[in-house]
Amino acid sequence: MKHYIPESELIINDDGSIFHLHLRPEQLSDRVILVGDPGRVKLVASHFDTIECEVSNREFNTITGSYQGKRISVLSTGIGCDNIDIVMNELDALVNIDFSTRMEKDELRSLSIIRVGTCGGLQPFTPVGTFIASVKSIGFDGLLNYYGHRDEVCDTDCEAAFVKHTSWLSQMPAPYVAVADSSLISRIAGEDMVRGITCACGGFYGPQGRCLRLPLADPELNSKIESFEYDGLQITNFEMESSALAGLSSLLGHKAMTCCMVVANRRAKNTDTNYKNDIDKLILTVLDRI
Repeated sequence: MKHYIPESELIINDDGSIFHLHLRPEQLSDRVILVGDPGRVKLVASHFDTIECEVSNREFNTITGSYQGKRISVLSTGIGCDNIDIVMNELDALVNIDFSTRMEKDELRSLSIIRVGTCGGLQPFTPVGTFIASVKSIGFDGLLNYYGHRDEVCDTDCEAAFVKHTSWLSQMPAPYVAVADSSLISRIAGEDMVRGITCACGGFYGPQGRCLRLPLADPELNSKIESFEYDGLQITNFEMESSALAGLSSLLGHKAMTCCMVVANRRAKNTDTNYKNDIDKLILTVLDRI
């Protein structure tokens, strides 16, 4: 049922742009590439044939332009599912809420959103340099649990199996399993990306099993994660945004997926700090297939 959305819930800047992203509705394409690093926006846009607009606010940098006849927006989110909550709700508002009436539009638009990022590999078959497409994402952040109807877009059987397999501690947020759009997976992943389950963590250190000076609540969690299998898939990687992206997109009626390049393999305990030179290959792959 439609309702009026007050100023405190949907904040619109004086120039008609949405609060955090500073984008106006006409500046957003239906094809969206998300990157974490604000500096990576210009790397993606360096392949554009034309640039239509550039907008920046905080960690949210956006460039809209064209690539081989396709209008595309590339936007940086910063790190974490909390930022994805901001980005996804504001992207949806830009296309599906009338800013003049503050009401949901009669005809809703569906965006195609692809996150291009980096991750840590968790299996012997995901060495540094591997491209991974997240078919399912297990959210350790708890974000989707704040939204109604989350069970309708989550694989609850996989959730139950994961909680049982890991003896998940009650002190940690309840994990949720969001599912990427299958049509995007088919088109973007092709035959050259590993398909797997991704763990989207609520932090870089403890939530991903890194132990510096603070002890871990469950020192064996990573080994349990690595041995988990469900419906022919293994957990292939750690990152920090894919679950919120897939879950919120499904709830809002958009298509979304995440593909990442492995820059560290946690099992082999090695990393590539010069990955920025190689991720351009993944960017070009996505641009060609989006």
